[in-house]
Amino acid sequence: MDSRFSWSTGYNHPTDWDATFGPLSLPDMLATSVARRGDAPMLDFLGRQFSYAEVARGAARVARGLQLRGIGKGSRVGLFLPNVPHYVAAYYGALAAGATVVNFSPLYTVAELEAQVEDSGTDTLFTISAAALLPTALNVLDGSSLRQLVVGSVAGGLSAAKSVLYRLFKRSEVAALPVDPRIIRFSTLTDNDGKPDPVAIDAEKDIALIQYTGGTTGTPKGAKLTHQNLTANARQVNAIDPDHDADDRILGVLPFFHVFANTCVLNRTILNGGTITMLPRFDAKQALAAITRTKTTALPGVPTMYQALLDHPDLANTDFSSLRICISGGAPMPAELREKFTFATGASLVEGYGLTESSGVVATNPYDGPVHPGTIGQPLPATHIRLLDKEDPTKDAPLDEPGELAVKGPQIMQGYWNRPDADRDSFTADGWLRTGDVAVVENGGYIRIVDRLKDMIAVGGFKVYPSVVEAHLYEHPAVKEAIVLGVPDAYRGEAPKAFVTLEEGYEISGEAIAAWLNPRLGKHERVNAVEVRPTLPKTMIGKLDRKALRAEAGASATG
Repeated sequence: MDSRFSWSTGYNHPTDWDATFGPLSLPDMLATSVARRGDAPMLDFLGRQFSYAEVARGAARVARGLQLRGIGKGSRVGLFLPNVPHYVAAYYGALAAGATVVNFSPLYTVAELEAQVEDSGTDTLFTISAAALLPTALNVLDGSSLRQLVVGSVAGGLSAAKSVLYRLFKRSEVAALPVDPRIIRFSTLTDNDGKPDPVAIDAEKDIALIQYTGGTTGTPKGAKLTHQNLTANARQVNAIDPDHDADDRILGVLPFFHVFANTCVLNRTILNGGTITMLPRFDAKQALAAITRTKTTALPGVPTMYQALLDHPDLANTDFSSLRICISGGAPMPAELREKFTFATGASLVEGYGLTESSGVVATNPYDGPVHPGTIGQPLPATHIRLLDKEDPTKDAPLDEPGELAVKGPQIMQGYWNRPDADRDSFTADGWLRTGDVAVVENGGYIRIVDRLKDMIAVGGFKVYPSVVEAHLYEHPAVKEAIVLGVPDAYRGEAPKAFVTLEEGYEISGEAIAAWLNPRLGKHERVNAVEVRPTLPKTMIGKLDRKALRAEAGASATG
């Protein structure tokens, strides 16, 4: 690998940095865990448990049902589902049939879902009869090339008692299922012998998942992730856990349709034979209750999720004694938030980093060992990095200067679905993935993300990193959340402007925060204003949404 950086020594994860991960398909990974952990619980859905063997049988019936309807190698099967047991059966079942899975957010509008169904060539779509989902799916069925819709019931994933109660008291949340030959009930699809035809899978070449990027700009692109990409990343994440053989109980509140959860909650937990406590969506009260009920050992999440848990009154009554590790990703973790959460819970909270294009995870702080707050830690095993010159990505950044983070490893995607133009922009000529993030490698081999290339603010010829200004804002006791954007400035071209929310109990003006902030910044970094807001926009997984705020601020500036 052509990189000046090596972690052959000074590697603080409990494995070798230069470890290798042989080819492995997702169905084979599942089969190995079923053979080892057959009777153990894989899923806990609102108190109902499903064993490894039970889930495997369900996935086999999904696979057979799809094959009987002509779905196999070359087919794309979409999942338009929240965190429900149907997701796991459909995901592993479609893969066992030889198909490629396409993840869709349950929050998509008709237009968003239809666009990605068409782009991916999705043939079959799984959803549930929830009023928030089914009407959207039906509209897409009528308005796209989608051939068939498989519809499950939330009640079907609950215990008998809870299922009855759901049908009695949640009728308003269930949409009626029209009579249409293109619509298949999940129970009908799985009414078979559960013996799918064997499918030969090339783990390194066959695409397991098309995962659309959230992206900060432009149209979402579908990252092509192979079976090997996904199983390698699950094994990499497992390898850095010093207690990877422990009896793991993972709280699955991150949405499965997101790549972070796909690796850190779903695939990694199934790899090591743990239990996933599934919640249909993140709710702080439900999450805290589940931690106590299931004696949760690990909690992957995003910073806003940890903040919501801290803010909830049930925090004081929650038993955190079993919680050994929390993994934060998706957005930078404010140092104060990390300190507050670890103090309140006693759990270790480490920050990591990854992208859709990297199957989820590139680097993380060690679970046991030196944690450098504000950094993304050290790379996962078998992961190599470079820092590219910000102006000329064909060469390395000057020594000891920030550069664009570039990555190679077994978890890196094959490329984008039907987007060779994007491939050329996203990879160097010699195959390194360009992340678009500006980073430095500090003493000890810890990587610090300085900012995103696209987010840098050009102030009179100087580059301003929003993250630097945001870090100072978080030092103010009244500031709870912060986003800094570049806004038009007649003299300097752009100027930084801050948008903040306040901690409970604080009342302070934007002018007062700006007066406190600016003396702490370089002259070119100083904000022209601080706007205090009751809320800031968030993405589907709960991280602060810079893109939405930029669009909103742009509209208000021109309106």
